[in-house]
Amino acid sequence: MAGEGEKKPVLEMVQADGADEGCVTFVLHDEDHTLGNSLRYMIMKNPEVDFCGYTITHPSETKINFRIQTRGGVPATEPLRKGLNELNDVCQHVLNTFQARVNEFKERQEEPME
Repeated sequence: MAGEGEKKPVLEMVQADGADEGCVTFVLHDEDHTLGNSLRYMIMKNPEVDFCGYTITHPSETKINFRIQTRGGVPATEPLRKGLNELNDVCQHVLNTFQARVNEFKERQEEPME
């Protein structure tokens, strides 16, 4: 348990004894279904991934256990990194599109009425 001055890690890797690096559980602290489900979707689109899923161990805990299994000797950290980057790109696109539409709306409101 982290003390008052200590920061707990945002991400931990948990590997079973003897498991290769293609089968890893990542513990993401201070996260819930919002990140878990969207990240799972992005990672499952990767053809090198055999399995990707997550669980929330208890409703009062703010962490998710995120499991990735890959094929062909690909380390599980690669699809995690790729999925996070792709999800970030999608979120940035949505934010940019939304902001552009808000700006268009504001410009229309400022036009003089005839």
